[in-house]
Amino acid sequence: MVTIEEQSQTLTRAQIKEVWSELSTEEQINSFKKLSALDAARFFADLEARDQARIILTLPIKERRLWLRALDPDDAADVIQETEEEERQALLSMLDPLTRSEVIALLAYAEDVAGGVMNPRYVHVRPDMTVNEAITYFRKQARTQEETIYYIYVLDHEQRLVGTISMRELLLASPDQRVEEVMRTQPTTILENVDQEEIGKLMQESGLLALPVVDVDGHMKGVVTVNDIVDVVQEEATEDIQKMGGSEVLDAPYLQITVGEMVKKRVGWLTILFLGEMVTATTMQFYEIQIEKAVVLALFLPLIISSGGNAGSQASTLVIRAMALGEVRVRDCFRVIKREFITGLALGGVLAIIGLLRVIFWQMAFKVYGDYFLLLAMTVAASVAGVVLWGALVGSFLPFVLKKVGWDPASASAPFVATIVDITGLILYFTVASFFLHGSLL
Repeated sequence: MVTIEEQSQTLTRAQIKEVWSELSTEEQINSFKKLSALDAARFFADLEARDQARIILTLPIKERRLWLRALDPDDAADVIQETEEEERQALLSMLDPLTRSEVIALLAYAEDVAGGVMNPRYVHVRPDMTVNEAITYFRKQARTQEETIYYIYVLDHEQRLVGTISMRELLLASPDQRVEEVMRTQPTTILENVDQEEIGKLMQESGLLALPVVDVDGHMKGVVTVNDIVDVVQEEATEDIQKMGGSEVLDAPYLQITVGEMVKKRVGWLTILFLGEMVTATTMQFYEIQIEKAVVLALFLPLIISSGGNAGSQASTLVIRAMALGEVRVRDCFRVIKREFITGLALGGVLAIIGLLRVIFWQMAFKVYGDYFLLLAMTVAASVAGVVLWGALVGSFLPFVLKKVGWDPASASAPFVATIVDITGLILYFTVASFFLHGSLL
């Protein structure tokens, strides 16, 4: 039988990329080394920083320097950040002095802010240049900064951003005109410490392909491009989904996480949820007498409780995602709760009717619920309606509570909401049962 490793020795660049996540670290390195120089360069450029770092550290010193120097400063910073502390100084020393200083400056920022994802190299001109001089200067800079050529930035003598201009606008202008006469003033900018998630929202709203990064005094620091932010948006979405699933954020692709790390990432929330469900079991002890008198109540318990948990999970997922996309803010809390109240009533009503008919038809067909089946049907229907409504409300307001106290709303994960609704839904169910069945079954 041919192994993946044996297959990877003869695969093309595209084929290796397709099976890359299935290969062990050793197989990945061996596959990469068998590519031609051109294919290897293209393949390396498409890899994530974590994989790039792993490859670089397995190469001889001379080759390590070549691959590291082929990266833009922001990409080099990402690669170095993926290595252990003892490796970083050695890698920094392999860079030329200018790039080294740029990378060190980037490493000073947190990974998830504008300064940490920006490219410090960009095309810029002076406002007092003529259009002809600006085009000539642009050509010189463009040879080494092709990745960030979306716009040309106009800086004053103190490196403050005063305007932007596109290459098209520059070419259409008269050669003797000054840049300041044709540039666009008051450009959209982002501060160097703005969170990367906010950058993605601003880029989406503005429709720009690149955003200039400035400090509080307006000095230009770098450029964040749409290519940079695509990875950021994907990373943020992945983190939110993992949290909503009741897990800590994974630090690597799923297949590259060891079993021990996987257990560590997931055991915390599972333990909390398990302890929460123990409260549910304890709560049921208070209704032991009712269950003994009317065992039939226990038959509908999973149905009712799960309906509330499902409604809460739906609501929390929708609200958390809307918050992540900027569609909903904290100030919209009461509007969201109002909408979920109405929605919860409607959903609860639909499920209540189904539950009511289920008891009635089952009684007609099998005669299993006795003389008080109508009261039982009303108990089930009212409980389902109440639990679904309560679940929708919990799922809608909990993300806002967490946001208000400074926690990540994604922590209001579906399992967490479901556990809360399980506990409270149990109380609601037996309260309703006591109301309808008192004097009959209870």
